[in-house]
Amino acid sequence: MNTKHLRSVLSFTLWLLLITAGSASEAGAAELLLPQQAIENASTKLKQKLQSPGFTKDFAQINVFVESVIYPHVDFNRISALVLGKLWRTATVEERQRFTKEFKTLLVRTYSRAFVEFKDWSVHYLPLKMAPDATKVIVRTQVLQPGIQPIGVDYRMLLTKGEWKVYDIVIEGVSLVTNYRTTFSNEVRSKGSLAAVIEDLATRNNEALASNSVSKS
Repeated sequence: MNTKHLRSVLSFTLWLLLITAGSASEAGAAELLLPQQAIENASTKLKQKLQSPGFTKDFAQINVFVESVIYPHVDFNRISALVLGKLWRTATVEERQRFTKEFKTLLVRTYSRAFVEFKDWSVHYLPLKMAPDATKVIVRTQVLQPGIQPIGVDYRMLLTKGEWKVYDIVIEGVSLVTNYRTTFSNEVRSKGSLAAVIEDLATRNNEALASNSVSKS
């Protein structure tokens, strides 16, 4: 699996849990623990929106809606810091803010594409054990699709100001954060600076949004 495809799968499965959590085969809403419930709430909103006639044909509408639903449940600041790693520590305040904004846009575009392409998937929650005072958990799931083996997907979540938020996803042992960190580190070496990488990312985001497309990455 190449890097671009792997990133798409990693991003897709994060979105996938948000939209299909409500159909978990062996866990009713009342049985879910708080980190799982945080994702369940988002899934309900997304599922209801899918029923709106013509909604999936309007990318601009999809993009805005997906961002509004997943934003409260994903810690984009933490993800951005982890993705940049040591580059985050040497980045200026402006560079951190710009990267977080553009990286969030990139992820939302990826989720929006998955929103349109979603078919015949479901999610099975594995048992979650956590201490009453836990502030970090890993929500373990299996993504199910007819005709293929279940895909193991783990969601790393952090309790932030009383709310559980996703800050990484690991699919079959491969981390979204680690994968993007390698990609952006290589781009910084190639382009010469983090500022140049951010500018390039902003350009790609603007082009994709202007063309009403979710296919560019």
